[in-house]
Amino acid sequence: MNIFGNLFGGMNINDAYAQAKENGAVLLDVRSKEEFKGGHLPKAINVPVEKLDGSKIKQVPDLNKKIYVYCLSGARARNAVTALKHAGYTDVTSVGGINAYHGPIQR
Repeated sequence: MNIFGNLFGGMNINDAYAQAKENGAVLLDVRSKEEFKGGHLPKAINVPVEKLDGSKIKQVPDLNKKIYVYCLSGARARNAVTALKHAGYTDVTSVGGINAYHGPIQR
């Protein structure tokens, strides 16, 4: 975990990607469809934050599944975490923005 993850008590996007590869967690990109098409974390799913309306995500039917949420800088991801928790998801973490990611990008 980097210093910012430790300072703010959260996990950063690079750590989340590594852990998701190991533990099968969902990587949820909440940017727009256009942003997602421009490049995203490998195996991430895309549900734009404005589509999170308090109901379950069809790609993630298990409310107890670990979900790492990211966007461009982290602001939309934080809002998405709140919406997902209202929908009943129990293990949701904002991991910031793809602008801090240092790994492979899928297009």
